[in-house]
Amino acid sequence: MLKKKFVYEVKRPRKDKKLPVVLSKEEVAKIISSVDNIKHRAILMLVYSAGLRVGEVVRLKPEDIDSKRMLIHIKGSKGRKDRYTLLSEKTLEVLRAYWKKYKPEKWLFGGAREGRYLSIRSVQKIFEQACKRAGIRKEITIHGLRHSFATHLLEGGTDLRYIQELLGHKDSKTTEIYTHVSTQSLGKIKSPLDSIDLKEGGGD
Repeated sequence: MLKKKFVYEVKRPRKDKKLPVVLSKEEVAKIISSVDNIKHRAILMLVYSAGLRVGEVVRLKPEDIDSKRMLIHIKGSKGRKDRYTLLSEKTLEVLRAYWKKYKPEKWLFGGAREGRYLSIRSVQKIFEQACKRAGIRKEITIHGLRHSFATHLLEGGTDLRYIQELLGHKDSKTTEIYTHVSTQSLGKIKSPLDSIDLKEGGGD
């Protein structure tokens, strides 16, 4: 006689849907401007200007920078997919100055150990120190630069589908989260309090 199998459906606890922490353009400028080391500055500029993941920026090779087409070739990223993203003119200027000084060979940003790329932890530290110097009090990691890139593009009128392509998101729903932190729509709504005439407070 066959024993009946009982399958119990275990419901997974719901994950908190947290919105990404985003920097303003002024805050991004403060962070980048606080960095004197050209290698560190180039890394932070690349992450923000191209919307890179930290794991992508450390694995860049010199040949991935296409200055003729003003594109960056990201190879074997999340989901083992290749993609192209933007190369900004300001970032290219800094990269050229960095190239002259360091002349990188295998990896664009070499690590302490020969033949190895810079560690993710090192880049996180560079960002943390830059935030401290810039007086940024937001609880934010270097991934916040990628979030800020996407949000600022959206606020500038770039279509969500293009942003999805640049970020390398498989699912459009992942990209749609930026509509919740963008000031594109919310910034146009005025609080009802601002349309009410208030009398000055009477003190005690």
